[in-house]
Amino acid sequence: MLHIPILRGGEPYTSLETLEVPHFRTGEPLVRVSQANSGLIAKDLTASKRVLQDLSPDELLTICKRAAHAFMEDDLPLGEVLQSPREYVQQLSATTGIPHALCKQNMRKIEAVLINMEAVLSGLTRGLDLEVLRSDFGSNSKSNLSFSPQTPVLGAILPNNSPGVHALWLPAIPLQVNLAIKAGRAEPWTPFRIVQAFLSAGCPREAFGFYPADYSGAAEILKRCGRSILFGDQSTVREWAHNKRIQIHGPGWSKILLGQDQADRWSEFLDVMEHSIVSNGGRSCINASGAWVDSNGREVAEALASRLAAIEALPMDDPAARIAAFTDPNIAERISGMIDDHLKTPGAEDVTARLRGSGRLVKIGGCTFLLPTVIRCD
Repeated sequence: MLHIPILRGGEPYTSLETLEVPHFRTGEPLVRVSQANSGLIAKDLTASKRVLQDLSPDELLTICKRAAHAFMEDDLPLGEVLQSPREYVQQLSATTGIPHALCKQNMRKIEAVLINMEAVLSGLTRGLDLEVLRSDFGSNSKSNLSFSPQTPVLGAILPNNSPGVHALWLPAIPLQVNLAIKAGRAEPWTPFRIVQAFLSAGCPREAFGFYPADYSGAAEILKRCGRSILFGDQSTVREWAHNKRIQIHGPGWSKILLGQDQADRWSEFLDVMEHSIVSNGGRSCINASGAWVDSNGREVAEALASRLAAIEALPMDDPAARIAAFTDPNIAERISGMIDDHLKTPGAEDVTARLRGSGRLVKIGGCTFLLPTVIRCD
């Protein structure tokens, strides 16, 4: 069986406590992941030292570009073996239910962020000369500036839903901030591979802590890091929602709004609406979950439903696959049942069901899918 170790200062560490992550379709264990307890995490974070300030901004940007190539093209360490890009896609899909096409699409997103990191940092810093990261002082066109990092280590409590979210913590490295990463239970593959890509590109090992852990381990990272990002559902983020040191990601309640001034032009925005709803298989926390219109509601619902009803459940390796399978079929069944219960409300109609002539819950090749669904409520 494959094994993914903890990384302590970038060095592999095998824990006595491990977690077996199964193949979502067969239920057979696919990988054993070493688990970090809160005491180990606390010890490492207490001893953590900033090591990236010894490299110039230009050197770190070059490392990012080399890491982009390694992430996309190279065979990289995965425990005691090497993982090819093809194996990464297969293993990522096997534990998350994400089709290969979307895995590759998210790989390209991560690659693009690493390659274009200089532009990313320019946006984050409003064009600040990056030499300020080394000197602590700089200037813009109007005044002198000082720079002070808010934390030596950025904590990252990461999700399972989509590998593309990992692009968000990549700027920490060129900003000379170490990382303490808690991977999602079913998705240790992407953050581990990104770290290995950075290491192969010449980034100092001491900048990386990789800590697969339970809730107590995640809480230790959030308590000890001066700044953190946290992904999770409402129950996960509620405890930390008012902590100013922690940036919350999720849950997503994004909406499409068509006001009175644009209502009659709704057909011009169909591409945007479709993309907002189904891009990345609907898995991103910013995917739109509803469309609110001032008028023409029936027409908009019919047009959207016509597009979404054409999306099919396809095998994981089909290049045309656009939606992911549920790793737990019971969740898909419960969601579909909940929708059916709400459809008993007068004035609510599943428009997609009428157009495609089939149910939304589909089982194919041992995988369970929920087809995209448009419900019009009058």
